Amino acid sequence: MKNLQFTKEIKAPAKKVWNVLWDEATYSQWTKYFNPDGGSTIQSDWEVGGKTLFLDGKGNGMVSTIKTKNEPYDMVFEHRGELINGMEDTISEKVKSWAGSREEYHLSEKNGVTILSASVQAGEEWEELMNNGFTKGLEEVKKLSEQ
Repeated sequence: MKNLQFTKEIKAPAKKVWNVLWDEATYSQWTKYFNPDGGSTIQSDWEVGGKTLFLDGKGNGMVSTIKTKNEPYDMVFEHRGELINGMEDTISEKVKSWAGSREEYHLSEKNGVTILSASVQAGEEWEELMNNGFTKGLEEVKKLSEQ
């Protein structure tokens, strides 16, 4: 697993950047770069230790939980498995190779400027997709937050 890191300076308050990251209307806009087929949603109870699903347009994706939430400064997800055709898998050998990996978002604000730092642990086979998704996605977060 590689730890990929991304940073974006955004001329907006942390609360506005946080809302762009996690509000249903804007989440699908900035995460479209992670799914070449289009359609990306998040379903969550937004509770630490609860269930979060990162889904593509077909309803398939990752089963995760929130490890840390400190609104509007920190959100850490732990990926536990995948959801394929309505079936959760958190125990297969395929899933075990990456279960427990983390995806983190940290925001710090000074004088109305927010530094958004994101990181994800990903296998080599996902590196190109993650680099593309975060590079373009965080640029979209910047654009939406600065409007």
